[in-house]
Amino acid sequence: MSLGVTSSPGLLRRWRHRAYEYGALWFGLGLFGIMTLTCSLLAMPLLYVLPKCWGAALGRWTITHTCRVYLGALELIGACRFDIEALDVLRGERPLVIAPNHPGLLDALLIASRLTNIACIMKADIVDNVFLGASARLAGYIRNDAQLSMIKQAVAELSRGSHLLLFPEGTRTTRWPINACTPAAALIASRAKVPIQTVFIETDSPYLGKGWSLLRRPTMPITYRIRLGRRFAPAEQARVLTVELERYFIDELRHTPLLSDAGCTAEAAFSAPRHQ
Repeated sequence: MSLGVTSSPGLLRRWRHRAYEYGALWFGLGLFGIMTLTCSLLAMPLLYVLPKCWGAALGRWTITHTCRVYLGALELIGACRFDIEALDVLRGERPLVIAPNHPGLLDALLIASRLTNIACIMKADIVDNVFLGASARLAGYIRNDAQLSMIKQAVAELSRGSHLLLFPEGTRTTRWPINACTPAAALIASRAKVPIQTVFIETDSPYLGKGWSLLRRPTMPITYRIRLGRRFAPAEQARVLTVELERYFIDELRHTPLLSDAGCTAEAAFSAPRHQ
């Protein structure tokens, strides 16, 4: 009898926390949908009215502040904790290729929330998305479906003083600690003659990693931390620099297991779902 009485408060707390996690999940998804759709609806007519340079400046400013509000809301309800202020030192920097690892879907939002004058290389299906497409096009973001055009546009953005956000893996991480890197970052840096600034995104959850359903509940709160890594000078041989970048990411990320608080390695987190 006493066992049931003493165990019921703990069971009730677990159920309450689970209900809170589902509520926070749906709140976050709903808020993201409302904010991005509103921004795209407002951006659509501006694509045809504003000069391209004005539209890009307005679009990037809007995206930065929308991301800040969204991340702030997630932090306010206790769903996430963010330690990403390390990016702030890059705001006044000369043009850079910003090259982070890519554990989850929130990564671009984390970067964009701290850096206003940034052009992103995005998957074509995201640029065509009804929620994100018009805002991305207004901001001058670059599609990745035509490599030569992508490189040309990226170099032009850097020559105009922008930062360029490019994930060297090309997609979210599926192989711990990082996927094979593509040569795009090295090629663009070489042609634009700008450095590559590596960035490490660390999290204690596989939430929204590759294969994670939008409707799947994560354990909350989720912690995100960003730190700056080494800055690589552009090199004539893009293949050599790409190999060097990949080795550097591997060496650095192996010393930062993502699920250390849960007592398991990040490799296990990506290869098997967390217990729900």
